[in-house]
Amino acid sequence: MHVQSGAPHPGAAHVTLLTEGTYPHSHGGVSVWCDQLVQGMPDLAFQVMAVTGNGREPLAWELPPQVAEVVSVPMWGPAPPGSPPRGRRERLLMTAYEHFLAALLDPAEEEGFGPALYVLAAAARDGLLSPALRSDRAVRVLAGVWNRPGLEVREARPTLHDAVTATSLLEHALRPLAAEPPRTGVSHAVSGGIAVLPGLTGLHEHGVPLLLTEHGVYLRERYLSYRSSPYRWPVRAVLLGFFRLLAGETYRRAALITPGNRYNRLWEEQGGADPALIRTVYNGVDPAAFPAAGPEPAGPVLSWAGRVDPIKDLQTLIRAFALVRERVPAARLRMFGGTPRGGEAYREHCEELARSLGLGEAVAFEGRVDDIRDAYAAGSVVMLSSISEGFPFTLIEAMSCGRATVSTDVGGVREAVGDTGLVVPPRDPRAMAEAVLTLLADPPRRAAMGEAARLRVIEQFTLRQTVDTFRAIYLELAAGTYRKPDAGTPAAGAAAGPRSVAG
Repeated sequence: MHVQSGAPHPGAAHVTLLTEGTYPHSHGGVSVWCDQLVQGMPDLAFQVMAVTGNGREPLAWELPPQVAEVVSVPMWGPAPPGSPPRGRRERLLMTAYEHFLAALLDPAEEEGFGPALYVLAAAARDGLLSPALRSDRAVRVLAGVWNRPGLEVREARPTLHDAVTATSLLEHALRPLAAEPPRTGVSHAVSGGIAVLPGLTGLHEHGVPLLLTEHGVYLRERYLSYRSSPYRWPVRAVLLGFFRLLAGETYRRAALITPGNRYNRLWEEQGGADPALIRTVYNGVDPAAFPAAGPEPAGPVLSWAGRVDPIKDLQTLIRAFALVRERVPAARLRMFGGTPRGGEAYREHCEELARSLGLGEAVAFEGRVDDIRDAYAAGSVVMLSSISEGFPFTLIEAMSCGRATVSTDVGGVREAVGDTGLVVPPRDPRAMAEAVLTLLADPPRRAAMGEAARLRVIEQFTLRQTVDTFRAIYLELAAGTYRKPDAGTPAAGAAAGPRSVAG
């Protein structure tokens, strides 16, 4: 699906945003971040290449005129058009695919990943790759690779069903290679992973510089999600090998990497990124858009805001709240935020957990709110229970609203909070409950922490600085004049005004 939303300004620098499951088709923190960038730069011309589900998703954001086009790149839905190659072209493509698979599974073959990837990209745009990967021959190639002597995956005795499953998952993951890559300006991938594929191709074929921003660590989140996946180890070995080598290729070839926190740079450096090409650029908020929330609710209330998703680990939050209720029976937990499509079963599981713990109406799933500030004002303490985060908007927005927070120590949370909130280990309900009880028992401390949190936001995380930072990066990368920053140099962050969705 292509959406025309205006026209680029004549002569304006051109930026292609590369997204996956976020802007402009869904809400959430990364989407807010994308919107604030394009809204803050009316002098630049933007295109969005969005990896989506089936390509029929409606726009969730009103696009400003500087977003000239949205190209939807569906991973699922109907198979891409094209026909399988024949003869010599088939042999060449299957040879490249064999090298590609060998790189995923054999550490001695990893250097072949990049060259094979770009051969697959050319075949994808010719309409050959997807049909080829849906063929029996592709399944046989994979079976042959992972049964090579000496490979660890061979010991797991992969089956034909494993080969069919892994081949199908790879075919879907590689579909973005069929998109026409950027030819001018700058490509800006707003996460790692498959959204980067058109950007890597644009760099390889047309020399378009690639900028990477990681809010969370995409590779780490794939490791977390595949721990609980239904696939057998041979399938997971293929997919995790792909995501690992794709991350490495991206880190090595990006002109600049701008993680949303310093924690992410550890993964990026380990993945092969040049430390001199990593510059931390924090998210932040406009303190005028998120003013102090005013008086706390009458009773002891905890509030949480975000999307209902396993990465947010709401089970730990609910279990921690059950421990709080044992000592503060009047306590309530109010949870604000939508449930993404496909996440209904997780929400039902969380609701059932609350019922099984006897929490009854003390836990409320309240859905999306028109004004996200209401979610923060609803609590005496604002919670964050995630097992993975970047530099979370919900946390710094709550801080700007002057609320004390209890958060898990993941991603850039500790960098955001400093000493203005309590930070606890992830997946530890008892530690979270003890932190909450400490704050509920000490209203003066809560108030002091809330005031300090707002001051921290005002001093360190502002909208204008980050928009100006990225504008300068875009213009210099497009002109070929960008100079390496000092390793580890942070820049202040940005955020939009009040939102209608938590996420």
